[in-house]
Amino acid sequence: MSGAEVSSLSPLPGAASSSAKSLYARQTTGFDARLARTVELLRAAVAMHGAGLLQSTSLGAEDMVITDLIARHALPVAIATLDTGKLHAETLALIPAIEAKYGLKVEVFRPAAEAVIHFVRTNGEDAMYRSLALRKACCGLRKLEPLSRMLAGRSAWITGLRREQSTNRAEVPFDEDDGQGRRKLNVLAEWSWADVWHYIEQFDVPYNPLHDQFMPSIGCAPCTRAIAVGEDFRAGRWWWEESSKECGLHATNKTIGVTA
Repeated sequence: MSGAEVSSLSPLPGAASSSAKSLYARQTTGFDARLARTVELLRAAVAMHGAGLLQSTSLGAEDMVITDLIARHALPVAIATLDTGKLHAETLALIPAIEAKYGLKVEVFRPAAEAVIHFVRTNGEDAMYRSLALRKACCGLRKLEPLSRMLAGRSAWITGLRREQSTNRAEVPFDEDDGQGRRKLNVLAEWSWADVWHYIEQFDVPYNPLHDQFMPSIGCAPCTRAIAVGEDFRAGRWWWEESSKECGLHATNKTIGVTA
């Protein structure tokens, strides 16, 4: 199973002279208070859960902010991510970037190789495009199964979910039951996209260069495209579907739920 796929997506017109920071970063009213609240939430999570706490990072912009906060405030929080075998090379490059910049170890969980080989042999490399059921099955073996191993033995996990990301996430709380007896801590729930990029700009946080190519939400390479002006934040995910634009990682109180 290949550990990386080179991005085949090209910048939209004008992308070469733009960056996500220049497009989105701005300090909005109440940012300092939201930042302070997030730090307090992280400190409280450490105090309550100790070694049972984990940041599950998708390596997206929000999760990079959280990782920076963990490092900046010297919080003893383990960090882990999923390598689905279908991620962009630009996404995977953030793992050594985090380790070099912050001196933090990122544990990587991968799907069971035999299960992936069987799925591809049976359904083909492009199975996700042929039906919603096949796409969800692909997400299940590449994301949900390794996530279950990532979270085994943990009492709480930190995500980068925000209420602004989609209508499905509009009611995201700071703290919720993940349906598996763990606490799921959405410490950026009240942050805006402008807040995320203001923080990244202010503290020089590493981020995926695909964000500069109009991809606010980045998943597996075959299932991610750039969005056009005015499109929904998650419109570039599984764009060929009429669906809720979710993979099942955040189906709270139904299945285990990495910001994806």
